[in-house]
Amino acid sequence: MGESCSEAPWTGELRNLSCSLLDYDTARLDSQDFMTDRSFEAARTVVGVTLVGIMLVCGLGNLLFIVSLVRCRQRRSLTSLLLANLAVSDMLVAVLCCPFEMDYYVVKQLSWEHGHALCASVNYLRTASLSVSTNALLAIAIDRYLAIVHPLKPRMKYQTAYVLIGLVWGASLLMAIPSAYFTTEVTIPHSNSQNKIFCGQIWPREQQVSYKSYSLFIFVLQFLGPSLSMGLCYAQISRELWFKSVPGFQTEQIRRRLKCRRKTVLVLMGILTIYILCWAPYYTFTIIRDFHPTLVLKLKHYITVFYVVECIAMSNSMINTICFVTVKSSTMKYVKKMILTRFRSTSGGSSRSGQDLRTTGMPGSDEVEQMQLQ
Repeated sequence: MGESCSEAPWTGELRNLSCSLLDYDTARLDSQDFMTDRSFEAARTVVGVTLVGIMLVCGLGNLLFIVSLVRCRQRRSLTSLLLANLAVSDMLVAVLCCPFEMDYYVVKQLSWEHGHALCASVNYLRTASLSVSTNALLAIAIDRYLAIVHPLKPRMKYQTAYVLIGLVWGASLLMAIPSAYFTTEVTIPHSNSQNKIFCGQIWPREQQVSYKSYSLFIFVLQFLGPSLSMGLCYAQISRELWFKSVPGFQTEQIRRRLKCRRKTVLVLMGILTIYILCWAPYYTFTIIRDFHPTLVLKLKHYITVFYVVECIAMSNSMINTICFVTVKSSTMKYVKKMILTRFRSTSGGSSRSGQDLRTTGMPGSDEVEQMQLQ
């Protein structure tokens, strides 16, 4: 790997950190155990609660959403397909990554004990999933823009959507390769009785330029670009729905449809705002860390700060699941109906209702209309 990172202190937990970029104060780190600090314990508790929430909300909520799409034909639309892409991405992280991160961050207190293969796999999957989720949100914004601002133009075909989703996953998997390639394990002395095993990206000293370029590339492609694009889409949608008069006589059905569209756009704009608020602190911290590391290392509790900003960023997936899956897509209504149907059939009732549920699904509701906006 080029330069050895054996000199790196335990605070190498800050991921993507090139060991050549740091001016470590090893004497200070050897003289005090930051893990006994109250702020670290509080941050560890918050991260633990967040990870449990992600596993429960994203894992179970997205699974129910995907099952409802498979069983209910009426709910299958272009928008639902894009939401399913987001659901699969978040569910994979909740099921495959979060249990290992719970062990790493909370149980073992920043020590990895699952081998290099899983260390690289978890980092790789998290990076790829973030890209997929961001692009799914962007695709939803573009889909709403085309449907509302340019309603006379033909909608995207399902075949085109499948190809686009395949390209998104392919590009995301390719962009995440460096995060797996440069992920390594480093044993770091922690105390007289134990050592800690750092799991994360460590780039060689001679690849500083490549590392900084990759860091900026991820920032622009996964945060800045999508945020600006989504903002422009929703700005045009808002102009169309609130500041442009509708020609002709407005019937009650037209007014109701306009109200539903406005309500949905408000929800989507809220989700965009929450996305920016959740990820802006994380990317701000990582940019400062990567280009001005001494500013970060001078902070007494910079491990705790990283805990907090990463916790805020991770919580965005829970918010997406709650807004998209359990609230605005009638998933819970479908699940309740499915449970009632199963209960009646096991109690000796007719099985026809179960067949109807699989073939026709639930009657359309305001929530479905708001999300699909056909």
